[in-house]
Amino acid sequence: MSYRYGEYRDGPDPLAPPYDVRSALDQMGDAVLSGSNPGHALRDLLKQGLPGARDRRGLDDLLREVRRRRRELRERGRLDGTLERARALLDKAIGQERSELFPDPSDDARLRESELDGLPEDTASAIQDLSTYQWRSAAARRTFEELRDLLRREVLDSQFRGMREALANPDPAAMERVREMMSELNDMLDRDARGEHTQDDFENFMSKYGDMFPESPRNLEELVDTLARRAAATQRLLASLTPRQREELNALINQTLEQAGMGEQMRRLGESLYARRPDLAWNTPERLTGDDPMGMGDAVTALDELADLTQLEAALRQDYPGARLDDIDEGAIRRALGRAAVDDLEALRQIERELEQQGYLRRQRGKLELTPKAVRRLGETALRRVFASLESGRRGDHDQVDAGAAGELTGSSRPWRFGDEQPIDVVRTVVNGVRRGGGGGAVTLSVDDFEVAETERRTAAAVCLLVDLSYSMALRGTWAAAKQTAMALQALVASKFPQDSVQIIGFSNYARVLQPDELAGLEWDMVQGTNLHHALLIAGRHLDRHPDFEPVVLVVTDGEPTAHLRRNGSAAFEWPPTQETLELTLAEVDKMTRRRATLNVFMLAEDERLKEFVNEVARRNGGRVFSSGADRLGEYVVSDFLRTRRAR
Repeated sequence: MSYRYGEYRDGPDPLAPPYDVRSALDQMGDAVLSGSNPGHALRDLLKQGLPGARDRRGLDDLLREVRRRRRELRERGRLDGTLERARALLDKAIGQERSELFPDPSDDARLRESELDGLPEDTASAIQDLSTYQWRSAAARRTFEELRDLLRREVLDSQFRGMREALANPDPAAMERVREMMSELNDMLDRDARGEHTQDDFENFMSKYGDMFPESPRNLEELVDTLARRAAATQRLLASLTPRQREELNALINQTLEQAGMGEQMRRLGESLYARRPDLAWNTPERLTGDDPMGMGDAVTALDELADLTQLEAALRQDYPGARLDDIDEGAIRRALGRAAVDDLEALRQIERELEQQGYLRRQRGKLELTPKAVRRLGETALRRVFASLESGRRGDHDQVDAGAAGELTGSSRPWRFGDEQPIDVVRTVVNGVRRGGGGGAVTLSVDDFEVAETERRTAAAVCLLVDLSYSMALRGTWAAAKQTAMALQALVASKFPQDSVQIIGFSNYARVLQPDELAGLEWDMVQGTNLHHALLIAGRHLDRHPDFEPVVLVVTDGEPTAHLRRNGSAAFEWPPTQETLELTLAEVDKMTRRRATLNVFMLAEDERLKEFVNEVARRNGGRVFSSGADRLGEYVVSDFLRTRRAR
């Protein structure tokens, strides 16, 4: 046997490497670190597409293609083409008959002319009256038969796509076969409604009449969907015409079906299809703006495609609650945009699935959240950004990979014990394995062979970062920088100072402890109030739980305290701030001073009242005040933390 090989064309390359979901997460991280929540970040990623992922298009690209296709369909032509063609053929037949009668002086010729003069104005009624007329002109008879064949083909094609070509040559046997098909189709639908239908019934039906269904449905459900969408498009065609046009075309359809002996069968089919798919837009008018008249079959096809594109556009926008890529109909994408668009959609779905399956995203009560694994990666990204912004060598604050890793190396090692976080001494570990194995053959390591590098003991710190979550942070555009700073500090402490205990505290009208895995999805509070008093109370309890740790307290805010906690636990808010609020807040500052906790404040606004307050804090506590713009907040906070840790 011989084989020929060529480029694979049936979809995406099955041997291509999978897309790196970490890159997708990093792209989401850009939006998250800029203040977006994970759900919006994922939606933006899928809309923009995935650069480097084999040039796959995003949802916005597919949406633009759908809208372009809709414009093309709307500009294709007019919907009244069948009526216009029917009138033209009718006028031609009548004109040919009059030409034959005019030279004849007989009373019969005058009587026939009088009958032609009395024809109704509307096309359907005129055709109905002429159905029993005895044509004198052979040419007129042929033209009238051409008219009836046209209507038969167009009406059936509007219901069964592709029927026009099958009936191009009038054949009584062909029409009888169509009648048998419709009768068996209705019987099959009735059996299905009673629960008696089987797949074998469908396959037997398709073996006899499959050539009449170019869509090649695989089961009864797909066949019903195809026929229902086309029937609904026919109803939309009628709804899109003027009342007079609608009346004429509807009469032509009914008249044609009755003459073909299919009126009752078509009514049965229409009722079954509507009952199964009432969700379709059966009577919604459409507006086409083209100049060329379209036949009824072509017009129904165009309206069917327009309905597909309208639903597809709504799904691709993904702007409704709980939107998922699984909501997008793959069949509609294939019909409207082709196989390449299906592959693009599948690539986007794969990214969404992989982000969840690989443990970066999870859904809780319909809400998308980042997992701790993803938060750690985004924190590392935030930290890298902060270090990248630090000037090389300035105050020694630069990305020094061996700094703070549980102390400086002493040069000696010791056996590994469960819970050790020191680096493994690879050389001594392997040497132990070789000695135990006698030096021959492969080296097999056991738990007893492992040794860790000893490090100098470093004093642990209890770190409190107090972040303002009030509404003004969003109004001033500083909230994204504050969130990124919190994530960077959390990542720094977790990776470089694992012995430290860090607590992130957010405060607006109330204060609360923020867990590491909720930082990425954190949003500012749409409330008024800057309750630094409550935040300092919580921070004080954290420091008290670690009495042997060095206390580090950092405050990020854009306004002076405007709220405090009452004895009953409720929050009191006043603007401008009352003397009671200021006194209670400064009392907590004094408690921090007695705990030997230096309190450094990072101002994100140049408000005079805020300056006055933070200067008083610095005077009482001895801490420092930083006036930082949002673009350099992370640099200032991380640098100050590193300076404090190294000094101690």
